[in-house]
Amino acid sequence: MQKIRNNHNFVVKYFYDITAQFSRQMSASVAVMCLGLVSLSVQAQVVAPAAGNGSTSSPGAVRSGGTSPAATPAATAGQGVALPAGVNVNNLSPAQQQQLRQLQQGKGTPGKATNTNGTADQSPGQSERTANVDSAGTGVEKTPTTEATESGYAAARRQEREEIRQKIFGYALFNDPAMQGAFQPNISMATPRNYIVGPGDQLNIRLYGFSEFDFSQKVSPEGAVYFANQTGVGPISVSGLTVEQARARMISRLASKFVGLRNSSYGPANTFLEVSLGSIRSIRVTVTGDAIRPGTYTMSSLSTAMNAIYQAGGPNELGSFRKVQLIRNNKVIATLDLYDYLLNGTQRNDFRLQDNDNIRFTTYLERVEIIGTVKRNNIFEMLPGETFDRLLFYAGDFAANAYKGRIKVRRLTDRELKVIDVTAPEFKTFVMQDGDIVTVEQLLERFENQVTIEGAVYRPGQYSLDQNKTLKQLISSAEGLKGDAFTGRVSIVRTREDLAMENITVNLTNIQAGTDPDVTLQREDQIIITSRFDLAEQAGVSVQGEVNQPIEGIPYLANMTLEDALLRAGGLKESAAASLVEVVRRKKDADPRSTSAQVAETFRFNVNRDLSLGVDENKFILQPFDQVMVRRSPNYRIQTYANVEGEVIIPGAYPIRSKDQKISDLVSLSGGLTPQAYVEGATLIRRVQLSADELSRRQKSVDDLAQATTSGRSVVETETLSPDQPESIGINLKKILSKPGSSEDILVQEGDILRIPKILETVRIQGEVLLPTTVKFRSSQSFQDYISQSGGFTARSQRKKSFIVYANGSVDRTRKFMFFNIYPRVEPGSEVIIPRKTSTPLTPQQVLSQATAITSSVLTLILGVLAFRSVR
Repeated sequence: MQKIRNNHNFVVKYFYDITAQFSRQMSASVAVMCLGLVSLSVQAQVVAPAAGNGSTSSPGAVRSGGTSPAATPAATAGQGVALPAGVNVNNLSPAQQQQLRQLQQGKGTPGKATNTNGTADQSPGQSERTANVDSAGTGVEKTPTTEATESGYAAARRQEREEIRQKIFGYALFNDPAMQGAFQPNISMATPRNYIVGPGDQLNIRLYGFSEFDFSQKVSPEGAVYFANQTGVGPISVSGLTVEQARARMISRLASKFVGLRNSSYGPANTFLEVSLGSIRSIRVTVTGDAIRPGTYTMSSLSTAMNAIYQAGGPNELGSFRKVQLIRNNKVIATLDLYDYLLNGTQRNDFRLQDNDNIRFTTYLERVEIIGTVKRNNIFEMLPGETFDRLLFYAGDFAANAYKGRIKVRRLTDRELKVIDVTAPEFKTFVMQDGDIVTVEQLLERFENQVTIEGAVYRPGQYSLDQNKTLKQLISSAEGLKGDAFTGRVSIVRTREDLAMENITVNLTNIQAGTDPDVTLQREDQIIITSRFDLAEQAGVSVQGEVNQPIEGIPYLANMTLEDALLRAGGLKESAAASLVEVVRRKKDADPRSTSAQVAETFRFNVNRDLSLGVDENKFILQPFDQVMVRRSPNYRIQTYANVEGEVIIPGAYPIRSKDQKISDLVSLSGGLTPQAYVEGATLIRRVQLSADELSRRQKSVDDLAQATTSGRSVVETETLSPDQPESIGINLKKILSKPGSSEDILVQEGDILRIPKILETVRIQGEVLLPTTVKFRSSQSFQDYISQSGGFTARSQRKKSFIVYANGSVDRTRKFMFFNIYPRVEPGSEVIIPRKTSTPLTPQQVLSQATAITSSVLTLILGVLAFRSVR
């Protein structure tokens, strides 16, 4: 026994070693595959350094009007590493970030590039990503959790700032691309007389009158213009002068050469001088403070402060709209209140800019938000001491549905929040404070003087209680009662003070007669006057059967006759049995305790085609809920046809003249068979209506057959069967024609097709054979002979399921006797079909289960052999 146990342990240990080695090999393979995938991912995300010294900026880094792209965290103005679009540094693995830092060290430290305006153009998200990479290079390593937290916080802050900006009144104006043309300087305007001339301006000088010449000169960097040598004047300094002052100085200098420029003892002036601007110079204006896009801008010298403010995007979420400073030569020369332009359209202090001017956005002092039923729900900037009525002006006044009697103000105190109710008389004195949130509520959704009347009046609807204080006055305003009004009980639905509903019933007949007092109405009363027709069951008459327009419910009318009902139903059809028109009437007085009590009675009439009753019948008056039934004539039939195709003398469609017409009669009508007719191949095609289950079963059979006959060599698209499916019925036409009227001679139906082919001389072999083909029929050959002519069976042939479809549509299958297959007989026009063996692939669980079972069986066999040998 000890020896058996040792042998058993040896086998188990051997099997365990093999399993462990296989597991290690599989684990190593999986690990290699994972490393390969990671390597491909890293190579796809990290790109090589940009070629040359040029840098590549990310999309969207170049500002509008700029010429130099802004640097990304991995790209500098002159050198660096470019990240492809859509790649985020935060999403890279530590190894990839280390590789990126090594590339940066080889190309230089990422710097900041400036746009044309001279400002650093780096978004907050880019700055954070740059800080993450830089901190990693200095030894401060950030974990993925920390990076995700910082990135989420920065995104939340950006979203919060953007939401605040969108609410600030005026922000959208300066950041709407559609408004860009409205804030461009007009360079086609006439020369402003107060325009300050400077270096770079081109002056068009025209002398006309007694002396004439045209002269165009650009102001030199020293601020002078030079006249032609023939004038002998030399340079004239015009920089810093207005156009009018420059003209006066030119006249003063040129008067010594052109006497006619001034009045003199020789006579009045006869020569005149005009100065206008040609091309204008560019100036540089700096925007500082709390602006959306601060920086230095190159602009036209015709630009005003508003042009520069638009270029800078206006104030940011901290900037002031009310105190925008224009600084020139280190002095504040003007303060702009943008609300003057936004609300009034005026541009006070909108000075024309000069070179090196500075526009500074100060920080706002007070902001107040107003929400609710006003025309502008925004955050507005208030000047110290401004009251609510001024805020209401900024908000465009109350909306139409606003409650104007009181507003609510939520105010910040030193410790907490508080709510202040401000009434209408206080609107002009209540001073707003920074952080206030004003709520304007809407009117109540109720009427203060409405009453409603419904039902049998000519003008139902809502009416004013002021002019209709009583029930009779309200009915008079509604144009009175209709004729069907039920005045015995009128309902008044009233809302009490506690908002509970109550119903008050009054007798309107007595009120109109003066025996009962009139009812005083209250606000929100609802008066309901019922129609008499609403209190009665809706009676009707139905007409069914062989009429042109069967009607389930004709509204019953007094004195309606049977003829009237038939006329409403469109009259009788051709198929109607005029003598079988019945009226079924229910009995109202049937004894409910009797089991044999009559509950309905039937009246039968003979109706003529003109819808009149027979001469012996009187006019029949219908009653409510009568049912008229027009029966179908028992001998009426729509003419039907059956078709004969193929080898007959006169093929075509033939009428079915009698109910017992059979196939032999159809052949006789078609003139008989031709000499080439193959009677054994005749088939009858009939359309049948399949049930849902039968249709599903047949569709599955067709799909399985198509799959079985393809041999895996091609894909076959099977036809989708329809419920109205033609079927081929196998018939023995030879026996039918030899014995007409026999059991083989079946009755024909509408739409039947008798198809008689020509003499067939071929046999078709399909399915799991080596070479599906069509061969000539030979009566001496058997089933196996035809299989041999198609190359023989394949390895996947299911021989015992082989079958033949004969020319007449009948099918015969292979039978089995003991160990032998008895194949069906082959006839001309037959189709031999060899199905394919079907096998279901094993699932991984089944493979493992079978492998375990086999292994267990092998081990059991080995142990048994070892045990047997040890016993011996």
